[in-house]
Parts: sequence; structure tokens; C-alpha cells
Amino acid sequence: MIDERIQKIESTIETSGNIPSEAKTELLRLVAGLKSEIKTLSETHAEEASSITRFFDVSAHEATRSQKNPQLTETGLDGLRASIAGLEESHPNLVSAVNRFATALSNMGI
Repeated sequence: MIDERIQKIESTIETSGNIPSEAKTELLRLVAGLKSEIKTLSETHAEEASSITRFFDVSAHEATRSQKNPQLTETGLDGLRASIAGLEESHPNLVSAVNRFATALSNMGI
């Protein structure tokens, strides 16, 4: 299920006509970094991994919409940030990957 959702996220980004190619490349690189970290987390914390992946999906969806809604984008990113709360000590690489993704979206004006 998590692998399928990550593949969907990658596909959503790859096929979007609303994101410049440089931004797509960066987002796909960040999702690739998340993929291994989320798999590690899912071995011990399946619900948390699923929640993080769902919020990643929401964030990617909002980033690729033709008509951006900043409020929905921020809601997705807030959910993503909340989903990693408390994992800083046990999964610092995952937290870092999520923060890089959120920062990239913010820097892209998404």
C-alpha cells in the first residue's frame, strides 16, 4: 500500500504539466529520498508511515493542480509536518526528508 502510494506520488509529479521540469526533478529526487526512509519506518510504525505517505500524496496533489489553492497546500504541508512530530529522535533522516520536501514546495511558491 505504501509503495503504491509512493508510485502514485511519483507519477503525479512526473505527469504534471503545471510544474517546471527543474522543479519536477527536484521533487522526484526528494520523493526518492523519502521512499527508503518510509520503508524503514513502516517496519516498526506502519500507521505513522501510512499517515506520512498520505500527507505526502495530498501535498503532491496540491502542488500539481493547475489552479493552486494556497490554503489547501498549507493544510497538506501542516498535516505532513504534524505526521512526523515526535520522530525527530528515532528517525532523523525521515524528518529531514519531509522537511526538505516541504521547504522545496514553499520555495517553488507552491
